[in-house]
Amino acid sequence: MRVQTDCNVLELTQLASGGWTMTLESHGIAEQITAPGQFLHIRCGQGQLLRRPISICNWSARRDLIRVVFEARGEGTRWLSRRQVGDNLDVLGPLGNGFAMEENGRYLLVGGGIGVPPLLGCAVQGSRNCTAVLGFRSAGHAMLLEEFGQACLGGVRLATDDGSLGHHGFVDTLVRHELEQRQRYDGVLACGPKPMLKSVAVVCREKGVPCQVSMEERMGCGVGACLVCACRNAQSHYVHVCQDGPVFPAEEVDWNE
Repeated sequence: MRVQTDCNVLELTQLASGGWTMTLESHGIAEQITAPGQFLHIRCGQGQLLRRPISICNWSARRDLIRVVFEARGEGTRWLSRRQVGDNLDVLGPLGNGFAMEENGRYLLVGGGIGVPPLLGCAVQGSRNCTAVLGFRSAGHAMLLEEFGQACLGGVRLATDDGSLGHHGFVDTLVRHELEQRQRYDGVLACGPKPMLKSVAVVCREKGVPCQVSMEERMGCGVGACLVCACRNAQSHYVHVCQDGPVFPAEEVDWNE
């Protein structure tokens, strides 16, 4: 059940990568979260007509806390990055369908850029029996590495576009290596830019490993009432990323759209 309420900003800190981590007192939203990969829809300023969808990084229902990690890319998220501890935010959530995980399943978490934060919730809340493959533009853009190292029993593999940290190249090379060398994964969970997701989906299909992907689309209402995030799936049917997703089985995505 989704809730719309004012959430208190308890913590807001800029990360070394330039992104921001924010902890909210959720006033009941946290206890409604059913799976990692769901998101919040946050009103960012009185003059902003549309809310901003931000993935949930981690949460505690017992403590009524939700953590989000975001980058200040546009007017709305820049406004959000200027909030102060004690401010109230108009928040709607939790929204969307998250990653389906077995309690003791073994998963390969694959993240790229700002798609990395929601995968931390997969390791902390879903199954610690995970290995993370994380990709960034450069070492300076890397985030949450220590927390992934603590949460993932299988360790963390890194890739950067410029080779300044870990593998010089893209994450799909590391994914292929993991699936070839350690063929015991129950699934691959991926979040990041669509070209990255497409490459990871191709590798998973070749290796016969189930893959779920979290899709990024511009959103309007966040609840499936408008057409902003409507797109066609592999069966040429229209789906709403906000309501039917954002997580889909990779084989259901039209990668050519």
